[in-house]
Amino acid sequence: MNIVTIILIAFGLAMDAFAVSIASGVTLKCFKVCPAIRVAFFFGGFQALMPVLGWLAGTSFQHYIAAFDHWVAFGLLTFIGGKMIYESFLFGKTKSNCDPNKLSTVFILAIATSIDALAVGLSFAVLNIQIIQPAIIIGIITFILSLLGVYLGGKIGSLFENKIELIGGIVLIGIGLKILIEHLFFM
Repeated sequence: MNIVTIILIAFGLAMDAFAVSIASGVTLKCFKVCPAIRVAFFFGGFQALMPVLGWLAGTSFQHYIAAFDHWVAFGLLTFIGGKMIYESFLFGKTKSNCDPNKLSTVFILAIATSIDALAVGLSFAVLNIQIIQPAIIIGIITFILSLLGVYLGGKIGSLFENKIELIGGIVLIGIGLKILIEHLFFM
C-alpha cells in the first residue's frame, strides 16, 4: 500500500474525531489550549493505538483468510464508511455530550471515535501491510485535525460537522473498493 493511500485512510479515519472535536469546540464556546491539546492527544493516541491492536489480532489468523482477505478489507472499510455516512445524518442527535473539560468524557469519546481504526488495523493485517508507519501517520493526522477541530468548533460552531463525517465515510468506501478491484483484476 502506498503512502498516499495510507494518508487517505488516515484522513478518512480522522473525520470522526474531527467532527467530535468540532462539537467539543462548540461546547467550549471559545478556543482554550489545555482542553484542545487533551482532545487532540487522546484522539490521536487512540487512533494510533487501535490499528496496532487490530493488526495484532489479524496477524494471528491471517493464514486462515488469505484467499479472501481482499473481501474482508473491502467489507470492513465499506461497513466503517457506511456507518460514518449514516452517523453523519444523525450527528446532532448522537454526539451532544462532548465536553472536553472532563477527562472521562474525552477518554470515552477517544475510544468511540477510534473503534473504526481497529477494523482498519485488521484490514492491514490481512493485506500483509506493516503497521508502524500507518499507525504513526494515522495518529499524527488525527492529532492535528482534532486540534484544528476544537479551534474551528469555537469559531464557526456546528455548521460543517456532519458533512465532514460524510466525506470521511465516502473516502473509506472508495479505498475499500480500490483494494477489491486491485485484488480481483490485477493480482
